[in-house]
Amino acid sequence: MDKQEIFDLISRFETGTVMRMKLTMGDFSLELEKGTGAVAAPALESGVHAASPVAGSPEAAGTCITAPLVGTFYIASEPGAEPFVKPGQTVKKGQTVGLLEAMKMLSEVQAPCDCVIEEILARDGALVSFGEPLVRYREG
Repeated sequence: MDKQEIFDLISRFETGTVMRMKLTMGDFSLELEKGTGAVAAPALESGVHAASPVAGSPEAAGTCITAPLVGTFYIASEPGAEPFVKPGQTVKKGQTVGLLEAMKMLSEVQAPCDCVIEEILARDGALVSFGEPLVRYREG
């Protein structure tokens, strides 16, 4: 099972009606459960935990870059490093605005267009859910 298949499975689980699921393939194990806010992979050193999105929160209003998968959001390449972007900064389409870590794999979160970053909505190191707003921006 490759990384994309795992992310697709997690996304389908989050939007479906099943409340609990366990998948074991060889030495790989994945357990998903709704209601606890946790997604765990016991066969790995640490699991991935998902926080519930804050529905209807005022800071999430506007045009946002959302989490493409469940994972931990980082605003810089390593602790203590300069953030990828800051509010007020102009960025180009495809420029990295953050990182998402899921199952020990890092994925870049990129700007969807040339834009100005208005606000970083997710806290550095926060556990985020699929579709949760991460960065608010305006085209420009």
